[in-house]
Order: sequence, then structure tokens, then C-alpha cells
Amino acid sequence: MRYGAIDIGSNAVRLLIADIIQKGKDTGFKKNTLIRVPLRLGDDAFLDKKISPAKARDLIKTMTAFRQLMDVYKVEDYMACATSAMREARNGADIVSMVKSEAGIELEIVEGQKEANIIYSTHIAENLDLNKNYLYIDVGGGSTELSVFSGGRIAFARSFPIGTVRMLDNADAPETWEEMKQWIKENTRKYKNLSGIGTGGNINKLFRISEEKDGKPLSINKLNDIYLHLRSHSLKERISVLGLNQDRADVIIPACEIYLTVMKWASVRHMYVPRVGLVDGIIQTLIDKNIKS
Repeated sequence: MRYGAIDIGSNAVRLLIADIIQKGKDTGFKKNTLIRVPLRLGDDAFLDKKISPAKARDLIKTMTAFRQLMDVYKVEDYMACATSAMREARNGADIVSMVKSEAGIELEIVEGQKEANIIYSTHIAENLDLNKNYLYIDVGGGSTELSVFSGGRIAFARSFPIGTVRMLDNADAPETWEEMKQWIKENTRKYKNLSGIGTGGNINKLFRISEEKDGKPLSINKLNDIYLHLRSHSLKERISVLGLNQDRADVIIPACEIYLTVMKWASVRHMYVPRVGLVDGIIQTLIDKNIKS
């Protein structure tokens, strides 16, 4: 059995095809194929508040290819979600209709909190120490999702329109940063020794750069050292010398700045990086819907 997950983000569009594995009463999945296309829809959405005809055509071509791949792989069920860029695009609903009619894919534009809830469905909370408190930080191209976990449950949650592509486009508002700062201060001050949980493509890459062992936390000091090292290289050097993909080499700098700023405001000294994202959560959501219901 195979399921498909499509994530239409502000920086890239992803397709994950996963094999569903059942062992007794437990059901999990193994990643079969992961395809990432750097469309960067956020450049249109955050500056012009609409997706341009050229980007819309590229998206439809990508969705058509994804539909054909899912058919070839005999995917039994799928879920396609669009996040921050499509949320802000005035023609988002029109593009959803075009994707359905031309590519044969049902697409849902999800709000920030639902986006975070889908990622939670990867059962991040089940691996938390119930005696500790955590600040969950998911940084995307257009938004940052924050949640405070206490006793294994979400105590507070909020989505802010601050993201890597938005920052590169200078479309992040100072008042939004101040609002996020106040929210963090108000909702984390009573928790002592708060740990972080970081998700998103950039923190996954940063964790690999850190060479920390899986399961070990990434300290704020080490993250800051990586940030300074990356920033000391030009964009071209980050691609040619450090080996970063072109569409990762620019957004990784603002991603570092968001994670470091949030950690500083929340007095978080280290962060766990479970290496899960929206596509993982979508697959788990499909498992919960089809098998565990």
C-alpha cells in the first residue's frame, strides 16, 4: 500500500510517496520517493499578493507530473496542502480550481494552525519527556509556527507571517516581529529550562551541517557558529564551496536568524531536530484516517 503527500510551500513544492508498513497493531511508513521542485511561489505572493501566470503554469505542470507519478506508483490515497504563499495570494482559490481541472489533484489551502497540527500528527509529542517543557518552532518560507508543549500537550500555539522567502523579499513587517516577541515572552516565561523542537527543511540541513548525532540536541551556541560561518561566505560560495543547493543557499541565512531569535527570546539553550516536515505529517494523517479509524 502506498500513500502520497504533496506540500506546496512558499519556497518549494514536494511530493513524498511512502510505503505503508503494518507490524501487528502498529502502522508506520517508509519513504519511497521524495521529489522537491523549487518554484518559490512566495516571491509572487508576498510582493504582488497573487501568483503570476508564469508561476501558475509551472505549478500546474508540476502537479500534472506529480499526478502521473502517483498513478505509476499506484498510490491508493493522497493529500495535497498549500501553505503560506497560497494563503496570501488573491488568486489562490482560482489556482486550486485550475490544479483540479488540469492536473486532476484536489488541493487544500491550509491555515497556519492546521499546518502545524499536521506536522504534530507525526507523533512528535509521544517522544517528549513529560517532565520537560518544549517550544516547537517550524520555520517555512512564509510563516513560522510556534507551540508550547507542557506535560506532552500543547499549552499555547500561534502562527506568524515571518518566513525565509518573506524576509528575502523584505516583506516581513517590524510590528510582526514585535508581536511574535511579546507572544513568546508572555507564553514561555513561566516555563523553566525550556527546550526547543525545530522542524523545516532549513533546520534539517543545519542539523546535518552540525554533525550532531541523531537524537542529540543542537545548542544555540553551535547554531550561532554555523550561522556566522555561513554568513561569512557569499551566496556563490555557499553554493560552490559549501555545496548547498541554489534555492537553499539564500534562505538558510534568514532561517538561522529566525531560529536564533526565537530561541533567544524564549531563553532556549538547545533544540531537538526530529527531521520531520509537512509531507511526513500528511502521510501520518492518511494512516490515521484510513487504517486507525
